[in-house]
Amino acid sequence: MASTEVERKRGQLAALAIAAVVIIVGVPLWWRTTETYRAWLPVSEIKELAKLQLQLSVDVEVVFARGTLTPEQQKKVPLTQTEDEEHTVDEDTALRYRYETKYRTATIMEEDSLKQPTAAEADLSLHMLSENPCGSVVVYVIPESSSLLPEDVAVYIGQRRTAVLRIGADMRVGKTLPQLLTHLQPRVKQVLQVMSFSHADITAALSDRVRLSPGNKESMAGSMRAFKSSPGYEITFSLLNPDPKSHNLQWDIEGAVQSYIQPLLTKLAPVANFSIDSQILYYAVLGVNSRFDSSLNAYTLNADSLAHVINPVEARLGSSAASSNPVLNFLLYVPDAHHSPLYIQGHRKQHVPSNAFHSPRWGGIMVYNVNDNYGPETDFPVNININMAEVMGVFLAQLRLMLGVKSSNSPPGFLVAPCDNAGLADWELDRLMWSRSVENIATATTTITSLSQLLDQIGNIVINDNIAQQVSSAVTALQLAVGELEAGNLGFALQYSKEAILASERAFFDPSLLHLLYFPDDQKFAIYIPLFLPMCVPILLSLLKMASEARQRHRDKNAKKD
Repeated sequence: MASTEVERKRGQLAALAIAAVVIIVGVPLWWRTTETYRAWLPVSEIKELAKLQLQLSVDVEVVFARGTLTPEQQKKVPLTQTEDEEHTVDEDTALRYRYETKYRTATIMEEDSLKQPTAAEADLSLHMLSENPCGSVVVYVIPESSSLLPEDVAVYIGQRRTAVLRIGADMRVGKTLPQLLTHLQPRVKQVLQVMSFSHADITAALSDRVRLSPGNKESMAGSMRAFKSSPGYEITFSLLNPDPKSHNLQWDIEGAVQSYIQPLLTKLAPVANFSIDSQILYYAVLGVNSRFDSSLNAYTLNADSLAHVINPVEARLGSSAASSNPVLNFLLYVPDAHHSPLYIQGHRKQHVPSNAFHSPRWGGIMVYNVNDNYGPETDFPVNININMAEVMGVFLAQLRLMLGVKSSNSPPGFLVAPCDNAGLADWELDRLMWSRSVENIATATTTITSLSQLLDQIGNIVINDNIAQQVSSAVTALQLAVGELEAGNLGFALQYSKEAILASERAFFDPSLLHLLYFPDDQKFAIYIPLFLPMCVPILLSLLKMASEARQRHRDKNAKKD
């Protein structure tokens, strides 16, 4: 009997030891090794991003030339005025515009520059003296007697970040300096509306972040033509030759790109990176039947049928699967001999002067007609050299439009200098940088906020250290971008906003987020219970038997006492 009792106690101790190991060591170890790894995220800072209020600051400098101020007025300059404006984008979002205006008199070298024969030469001379930072505007005020501007021009806006404003004699006589500045303020605001950001541009850039009202949706109509902000773009030039037996087309696309397109892309380098390629497609047709117009003795394409041109042509263009950047397509189509000349007609049956059209956020197509009056002794195919200056002039205008470079409507009395060989004025670049900075901030904020909400709702998604680092980098870059916008440092704001959108997209589209998306806790228990249940049942039965025997001994001991 003693041996049986010893064996029984040994079995009980073994069961207790196994149960202790399972409960103390096995269960925590199993739980720890099967839990979803979730690195720390700055959740509180991400929530603050949704409430972020943007403030755009512009440095404005008004420089008075000799003869614009009276001696009494001149004693009170230089001085600085700050003006804050708050605009409501929607019921939840407000924008603040801060204009810090500095007033001073012109230096001797600036006076010499303002004596140039033409305003364009004065603009260049002033630019050579000092280069103004991105986002700033300098307005030079000249007297009415100055011959720098034509008589019917009150304001000249050059290629740089400077404007020349003519002041009338009646504006300064008998007026104190504050009265003169108050009188000048509306005209300076008109200059800022042309050379700096506009409320419509910023509202459209915030479209990813706000719920737009009907009025704001109307202001976005023009912005829908432009491509969304991206770190890079692919530009493809394609020559479509549907009749290679008749036409042997020659185009100097490399030289044309270097002469007409590359200067613009070089100036747009702070905004995005660009890559360019070209191709020639033979036997490629538009896929839309043109109609013969006897009054014109030519074939025509109606504006209503232009939308059907894209799909058949796009199938021949090839894909850019090697890059995730948006592709801007520019197609030059030379009609075949049997459907030439070919003209594009607008909605009012009027001939389109450029003989080209563009598709928003896709690209542009130009129809290039050649002389097909060939005699019976003509040796086919005929060699044709395409006039690239004519073609690139059209493509350059379409490229500006699709990249978001908009031509502002100038008020009466304004003269805006035509674009130089770069195809883009400095202040036009600033306008694009303003909108792209705000758009990048809005897009990155939406991406990070959406990712945070997704990770909070689905607790089984793995958050590895790389994702956490990208999210933290995006949040930090967003905070820096907003701070630089508020300080008026447009170049740094754009750079930080680009870093924010890159980091946010890398985090949002990281493939590791999907590893355990379809492995919730109920599936975890369904997999492991068949494995552990056969082992746990004997241990559990032993523990129950031990508990029962302990209760029986306790009852027997109480019975003996009684």
